[in-house]
Amino acid sequence: MEKVERVIEEEYKVRLDHAKGFGDIYEIVKETVKRSLGEYRVGMMLYLDDLPLQLGAYYSIGTNNIVLNRSILNIIEASTQSKQIVNAFVYNILLHEYLHALGYLRETKVSQLIQKITEESFEETHIATELGRNGPWSILKDVPINMFETPKRLREVVKNFEKTDTRYIA
Repeated sequence: MEKVERVIEEEYKVRLDHAKGFGDIYEIVKETVKRSLGEYRVGMMLYLDDLPLQLGAYYSIGTNNIVLNRSILNIIEASTQSKQIVNAFVYNILLHEYLHALGYLRETKVSQLIQKITEESFEETHIATELGRNGPWSILKDVPINMFETPKRLREVVKNFEKTDTRYIA
C-alpha cells in the first residue's frame, strides 16, 4: 500500500509542478480533495480581481464563484522565478476556497483539512505540503508587499477553469 501512495504522491507532484494554468491546478485540487475527503463539487468559476493585498482569494457563500487576488499572484510571480512555487501557492489558495465551497466555513477547520490533504497528496518536502502546513503567506514573509503598486483593473473570468466530461445530445 505504501508503494501505491508514493506513486500517487509522485503523480500529483509532477502534475502540479508542470501545470500550465488555473484549470490544470484546479483539477488537482478536486482530485486530492475527493481522494482525501470523498467529497467533490462541480460548476465552479474563477475570477481574477485586484483585491487588498492581505486577501488571497474569497468564495462567496451560495455562489459558484472563487475570486483570486491577481495582485498577490503578480507579486509572487515577480518575487520568484519558480513555476513550482507559484503553482503550489495557487493550489493552496484554490484548495482553501474549494473547501469553503464544499461547506467548510470555519477557518481553523479549513486549515486543518488543507494540512491533511497536502500531506496525503504530496511528498513531505514538496512546497505544496510546506505551504499547507505553514500557510501560503509564508512564501511572502521576506517580500515587502506594501511596497508594490497595485492598479485596479477590471475583474476577469478565467476561461476553461473547470473541465467537465459532460456531453450534451444535440
